[in-house]
Amino acid sequence: MPAAGLVKVPSMGYSSPPDLLVLHAVRVLGMADGPAVARRFRLDPAVTDELLLDFQARGWTQRVSFADISGWALTDAGRAEDMRRLSTELDQVGARPTVATAYAHFDKLNKRFLELITNWQIRPTQVDAMARNDHSDQAWDDRVLGALGQLDHSLRPLCANLLDALNRFDGYADRFSAALDRADQGDGSWVAGIGIDSCHTVWFQLHEDLLATLNIERGHG
Repeated sequence: MPAAGLVKVPSMGYSSPPDLLVLHAVRVLGMADGPAVARRFRLDPAVTDELLLDFQARGWTQRVSFADISGWALTDAGRAEDMRRLSTELDQVGARPTVATAYAHFDKLNKRFLELITNWQIRPTQVDAMARNDHSDQAWDDRVLGALGQLDHSLRPLCANLLDALNRFDGYADRFSAALDRADQGDGSWVAGIGIDSCHTVWFQLHEDLLATLNIERGHG
């Protein structure tokens, strides 16, 4: 049954074209190499590489490096082009109300998610309110994991509604559940780990996807 505030919409499942998906994958991932961009929306690697080079020639993508990693990132012009294409798509397929409703619900869940990530990383003590969580208190960690499980259940109908409208929202709910399952099995890095498909990584990417789709600046939604 849909979560409170969400109304199930008729199945549309519009499939975005590859050129939009490649540009948008770079936006959602932040910085990624060609194979990662192709994997994000299950695209052909050769087509993805060709489009990335085409976008580079148009001034929409650029190769960037940070420390010992490098990859593709959007330029300011590329971000503007991505948002233009997303806005056009939303209106063409009539998906704007569905995505806006989903985002409003997600925004409420996001406040709780941020609290839980903080609790996973910090466990206050009598002498230090910002003490790092060393994960020696299993009861504390279990409460956080249990609360993340509740968010997992709330996320599923939200993502189902999005997927009914736009196929490119496929995978977020399953990826979040998979990360949480691994954390429940004892590997805490899957809660907020960097460089893996952790709960935090998946949540951040979905947030970025919604913000970009609705042309909302992070922190102003």
